[in-house]
Amino acid sequence: MAFELQPLPYSENALEPYIDAQTMGIHHGFHHGGYVKNLNTALEKHPDLHNQSIDDLIRNLNTLPEGVRNAVRNNGGGHFNHSIFWTIMGPNAGGEPTGAIATLINEVFGDFENFKTQFNDAGAKHFGSGFVWLVRTTDNKFEIVSLPNQDCPWSEGHYPILCNDVWEHAYYLTYQNRRPEYLKQWWNTVNWNAVNERYNIATSA
Repeated sequence: MAFELQPLPYSENALEPYIDAQTMGIHHGFHHGGYVKNLNTALEKHPDLHNQSIDDLIRNLNTLPEGVRNAVRNNGGGHFNHSIFWTIMGPNAGGEPTGAIATLINEVFGDFENFKTQFNDAGAKHFGSGFVWLVRTTDNKFEIVSLPNQDCPWSEGHYPILCNDVWEHAYYLTYQNRRPEYLKQWWNTVNWNAVNERYNIATSA
């Protein structure tokens, strides 16, 4: 079955003033929507892959036929990454982390301010387009990593817990070339309840 673009879990203006409605509409409808459309087109000639979930495709990327692998990496990755990105943000969110993720941050990174500094630094220094992630690695460590374009930590077996999109289309209408400012303001949108859900899955998988 064809993959579908799911609606945003909130209105396009719900994250203002930190992320403007026009950016959200373009980012979700055109960019994420384009990834979904291109992924479905790439899979048309591979009916044997139609019963796989996006998680399956990304997790087993290196086993896919060579003729479709790059399309799944780029477009499937874009679908996978954005599907996480929308859900770990929300209106009336932000603030200090709570629950198990707060405990983890304090244990691994010292405190929330130090974690934000390291996370933002990884995003600010990332060359070109991509995402910055908090992941549980294959050897059960928790690390901040940045990956280019639409590459996914899940392709390497690392479970994604939290991410921020540092492609220019994610912030340019409001912040222009001021990526560090975007990275700083983005924390006001983080839905820690959703992040805790992903953390719980990461630790129980």
